[in-house]
Amino acid sequence: MIKNNKKVLIIEDDRFLVKAYQIKFTSAGFNIISATDGATGLDLARKELPSLVILDLMLPKMNGFEFLKAIKADEKTKHIPVITISVLGQSADYEKAISLGAEDYFIKTDHTIEEIVEKVKSYIK
Repeated sequence: MIKNNKKVLIIEDDRFLVKAYQIKFTSAGFNIISATDGATGLDLARKELPSLVILDLMLPKMNGFEFLKAIKADEKTKHIPVITISVLGQSADYEKAISLGAEDYFIKTDHTIEEIVEKVKSYIK
């Protein structure tokens, strides 16, 4: 395993998925931090300044769209790339996430965690 010192923040309320992401990203050399709700995720993003955020859209306390608005409005965090992951497959959700500043949008059922790891690598070389 090669450590690359790149920090990825995973904001996902499904603890099983968080664990799966942690295993895959850690084995790919990333440092992982995680939150299970949007508000905690925003606090972590501001404190840790990760290289990239993986963001579920359906979250407690602050949904992914609200998180995107807040992170992109903050001078300190607006440069951090955000990749959204969701079960929401409507084009309106995709368009809203992209318009709010998401770099990419993955539908959970259409992509493996390995594919998401590869996409993250392309964003934070």
